[in-house]
Amino acid sequence: MEKGYVQVYTGNGKGKTTAALGLSVRAVCAGKKVFFGQFVKGMEYSELKCTEFIDNLEIEQFGRRCFIYEEPSEEDITAARNGLEKISNILKSGNYDIVVMDELNIALYFKLFTVEEALKAIKGRVTHVEVVITGRYAPKEIIDIADLVTEMKDVKHYYYNGVEARQGIEF
Repeated sequence: MEKGYVQVYTGNGKGKTTAALGLSVRAVCAGKKVFFGQFVKGMEYSELKCTEFIDNLEIEQFGRRCFIYEEPSEEDITAARNGLEKISNILKSGNYDIVVMDELNIALYFKLFTVEEALKAIKGRVTHVEVVITGRYAPKEIIDIADLVTEMKDVKHYYYNGVEARQGIEF
């Protein structure tokens, strides 16, 4: 690709990470190399096993645990900041065609680092690198620099009827 664009998947509906994973699989099947960095997440999600089956896809988590119902700890902040630094270096390297910043918007919402720091990393990328950003609460500054923004809208969800998250579907 000569020019990489910035894509954002946001909103309160299900499917943001799933969309980014689908795009990643499509890209590697087209011969592209993908780095998939997950902010905030530190649990054993099923997608972490993708790399056992798919070449040219690297997934790394920059979170420790789920803290969405409490304040992030210093360790959570450090993990996210280290992840942003790693992704910034990856974006500058040009070694990957697509870089996914999964749950970047959540990391920003919880102030694990600043919007300005995230924008600096995104804007500092090699021009051919496509960036995919996920997470609800996308700030205006991220939407403004994006070339494509898709909002997932929660119309109906079985979670509200007591269905717990299922392995292979939600995690």
